[in-house]
Amino acid sequence: MKVTVCIGSSCHLKGSRQVVEELQYLISESNLKDRIELSGTFCMGNCQNGVCVTVNEQLFSVQPSSAKGFFEREILARA
Repeated sequence: MKVTVCIGSSCHLKGSRQVVEELQYLISESNLKDRIELSGTFCMGNCQNGVCVTVNEQLFSVQPSSAKGFFEREILARA
C-alpha cells in the first residue's frame, strides 16, 4: 500500500510534519513497515484542504489531531 503525504509549504504550515511523524509511529507500532510505503511529495494541488494525504491514489485531508483515526480507518483497515 502506498501512502503519500504532501510536504509543500501550505500543508507544512498546517502540520504535515506532525502527520508524517504520527503515521511513521503508527505504521511501526502496527508492524506494517513491510506492507506500507510512506513517502512525501510536494504540492498535490489541493492546498485549501491540506494536509493532503493519498492512500493508493485516493486523496484525503488529514489534520495532526485526526491522524490516528485516519490511520485506523483508511490504512489499518486496508492493510
